[in-house]
Amino acid sequence: MVLGHAPAEPYASGLLEVTDGHRLYWETVGRPDGVPAVCLHGGPGSGCGPGMRRFFDPSAFRAVLFDQRGCGRSRPLASETAADLSTNTTAHLVHDIERLREHLGIDRWVVVGVSWGVTLGLAYAQAHPDRVIGMALGAITSGTRAEVEWITRDMRRIFPREWERFVEPVPLDERDGNLAAAYARLLADPDPRVRDDAARRWCEWEDTHVSLAPGWSRNPRYDDPAFRMVFARLVTHYWGNDHFLGENPIRDGMAALADVPAVLVHGRHDVSGPLDTAWELSRLWPGSRLVVVDDAGHGGGSFTGHLVAAIDSFADVHVRSDVQDTRRLP
Repeated sequence: MVLGHAPAEPYASGLLEVTDGHRLYWETVGRPDGVPAVCLHGGPGSGCGPGMRRFFDPSAFRAVLFDQRGCGRSRPLASETAADLSTNTTAHLVHDIERLREHLGIDRWVVVGVSWGVTLGLAYAQAHPDRVIGMALGAITSGTRAEVEWITRDMRRIFPREWERFVEPVPLDERDGNLAAAYARLLADPDPRVRDDAARRWCEWEDTHVSLAPGWSRNPRYDDPAFRMVFARLVTHYWGNDHFLGENPIRDGMAALADVPAVLVHGRHDVSGPLDTAWELSRLWPGSRLVVVDDAGHGGGSFTGHLVAAIDSFADVHVRSDVQDTRRLP
């Protein structure tokens, strides 16, 4: 099975001014007249790395990759002391996706998302189903409080020693509450030592709760203090606020996607994101097909190959693409 297409360099890129002083880094790979697709990275806060370009067949797709607000090559970064996280919510990101689509002159596109990118992709598709050709989604999440509680609290039954280290900096009177929100407060502490310790411990836990997957190895991205701070601040900001979904949970909006074709890819060994979320969404989504990858967790194994195959299944869609984006950063 293909693990990814040959790497392709972007043929266009730029910084897009959106709202609230945010500028989004975007790039396009593939062919200007190919099937449009947008790639939504995980985290929140992971950024869209070069490896994600390999999800797309450059002979078939016009793939748009971008760094969501506050992370990667977008500015300002969430780690900056003056960063206003109140302007970084799911609704803001959905608006940004539409702004980017309009900026690039794209009518409809395939929505590709991984992990948090699944929740964001579903929120976007539910708000703009007429702009979605289809969806290829991997490591299925839906942004519920139960999912966050599972990762931040219930996983202590599997990793009790590591969980004790994880909650150690959290004040005793906050340990029975919203742990993501408690960490968000630590990450906003005026003392840089408190912030740095919180970012390190949060990322240690992130690496731990995915570690039961076959062939797991620690993620080197967490060695970078700058990445740790951006990632930890954005994840805790979103998780601590129930992903800003409020009274509109993803499951309640699935009827809007009834006619949207989709392939859902999920690892059998994804203990931090159990398979039941993917299963329940697939049952609510007549146009979806669920692929369970028996040798994968939250990635790994043949997960990428199955996700690439899911994306490739939309390669022959015939859509109008009149506008070629040739703009580049100076």
